[in-house]
Amino acid sequence: ILLDKDGKRKHTRPTFSGQQIFALEKTFEQTKYLAGPERARLAYSLGMTESQVKVWFQNRRTKWRKKHAAEMATAKKKQDSETERLKGASENEEEDDDYNKPLDPNSDDEKITQLLKKHKPGGGGLLLHTP
Repeated sequence: ILLDKDGKRKHTRPTFSGQQIFALEKTFEQTKYLAGPERARLAYSLGMTESQVKVWFQNRRTKWRKKHAAEMATAKKKQDSETERLKGASENEEEDDDYNKPLDPNSDDEKITQLLKKHKPGGGGLLLHTP
């Protein structure tokens, strides 16, 4: 038993063996919450107190939630960037639709020139014949 400077009992942090941690982690994979009897059986089989098992599970759930939240945030960012990429691609397709439409012989030559410059570097070297 450790005492602090005032002579009061000082709480020490328990250290768990590798075997105990392994068993706790395996149990946590199966269930995130333990009912009283399950906690008592696990504590007894590992040579721990029920309180230690309870606190370990509380701490482990907190760690699990943080990791899960971080993974969800990363997945959302990835999904958002993919959505933006696809949105940009669809905007380009809409612009390409203008290029692929048949030209109206009575349309503005300036519009035709802009479309050609946009889709062919240097205007494509085409000459426009105006009636």
